Amino acid sequence: MKIDIIGDIHGCFQELKELTSLLGYSWDKGVPLHPENRVLGFVGDLTDRGPQSLRVIEVVWKLVMEYKKAYYTPGNHCNKLYRFFLGNKVQITHGLETTVAEYESLSKRERESIRKKFITLYEQAPLYLVLDNNKLVIAHAGIKQELIGMNNEKVKKFVLYGDITGEKHPDGSPVRRDWAKTYNGDYIIVYGHTPVKQPRIINNTYNIDTGVVFGGSLTALRYPEMQMVSVPSTMPYIEEKFKKFD
Repeated sequence: MKIDIIGDIHGCFQELKELTSLLGYSWDKGVPLHPENRVLGFVGDLTDRGPQSLRVIEVVWKLVMEYKKAYYTPGNHCNKLYRFFLGNKVQITHGLETTVAEYESLSKRERESIRKKFITLYEQAPLYLVLDNNKLVIAHAGIKQELIGMNNEKVKKFVLYGDITGEKHPDGSPVRRDWAKTYNGDYIIVYGHTPVKQPRIINNTYNIDTGVVFGGSLTALRYPEMQMVSVPSTMPYIEEKFKKFD
């Protein structure tokens, strides 16, 4: 299996286009397709904060649903947008406001189209992906070895939010344990969710969320080559958004 796994995009469509082009994908058909049949993988958080969330949804929906040339597993921002589209009461904060503003600027017909596409994409997506004969796992915020193969609320909370303690930081964000530090499984785990300045590789785990929406970069992990490829962000740089590990 040859797959290029892309970190959290957060509506940064321009960087997605640049990165996939650098990886050898052609946009001739309006979506990135590889001449040698490589496929794309998305770790979730397609939307929010960036300037073109709906274009990112369109592209990923087309790749996954029409061309069958990509894998997608949702992130916490995807989950919140899904609930918004279902009509549930959600707080339009933490970046969702940018996606909602884009959505509300559309005509009624366009709104209905993108809403249906995203709901379909989300509902058919697994909580996490197990690929390449159980060698590779893609999970938005990561996953512990003992949870792989399970599919319940505990797993859902972990893959969407990470190993949260239930406590909150002063800014309201959840306190999370560093699960990757103690991971000792055989699966290669590729994830995002926590923005880092450089891809974090530890114990067979790869955090590829390099904070494109905070002025970092958008990163892909080429599998099975295990090569990292990044393009710089066009967004303003916000230092405090990047996680520092001991």
